[in-house]
Amino acid sequence: MSLSLLRSLAVTDPLLILATMMMASISVALSFFDPKGARQHRVARRWGRMLLGIGCVRVEVGGLRHLAPDRNYVFAGNHLSLMDTPLMLANIPHQFLFLVNSKYVRLPFLGTHLRRGGHFTVHPDDTRASLKTMTEAARTMRERGLSVLLFPEGARARGELREFKEGAAYMSIKSGVPVVPFAIRGTREILPVGSLHVRGGSVRLLFGEPMDPAGLLLKDRAAFTAAIRRRVADLQAALESGQVPPALLSERALR
Repeated sequence: MSLSLLRSLAVTDPLLILATMMMASISVALSFFDPKGARQHRVARRWGRMLLGIGCVRVEVGGLRHLAPDRNYVFAGNHLSLMDTPLMLANIPHQFLFLVNSKYVRLPFLGTHLRRGGHFTVHPDDTRASLKTMTEAARTMRERGLSVLLFPEGARARGELREFKEGAAYMSIKSGVPVVPFAIRGTREILPVGSLHVRGGSVRLLFGEPMDPAGLLLKDRAAFTAAIRRRVADLQAALESGQVPPALLSERALR
């Protein structure tokens, strides 16, 4: 057994579980006094930072200058690992809700936090229910000014970028809220698909310019989805090639 795996089993993994249980419990308790979810989101952000810190994950963030503090967005990007969730929570300076697979809502502690926090549950095998969820998310973005984050691939990718589902485009067009594409690099190595052991390492997160849905109709969502995927692929390519300006990757999320 390697030293890194031994450390993960003896120290890192138990601390990650303990942090998740503790912060989820705090979030659930706050939910009874926090109708807007702002305090719960702050707890979730703290949880994300804790997990990154415990896992010895170093993060570089670029493109935050594209995010206006007084706007809300549909955040859409690639999905490599379960560590993508704490990464995004720790580094997006906006309150947002996840569009989350129903299987995660059934998990202890984390699932309770997701339900009480008002995150949107998607049932992959029930198209009608998923459409209803996305319509509700669009209404929430319009009425409450909140952002929504989803991974349009629908699952963690083991290799190349998968085809995107149309949820991001649908919600953006329906609500009039711009899509912010993003690309993640490095989380697959931190926590590979199928593994339960977090490895330390470096991660990069890059946000692109918002994509305005003005003038688009729901019938245009397939073309808009393809455009979003191309933008995410371009951001991925920039991260892979190292062509992102160093000054851009020196940015950090607002604390």
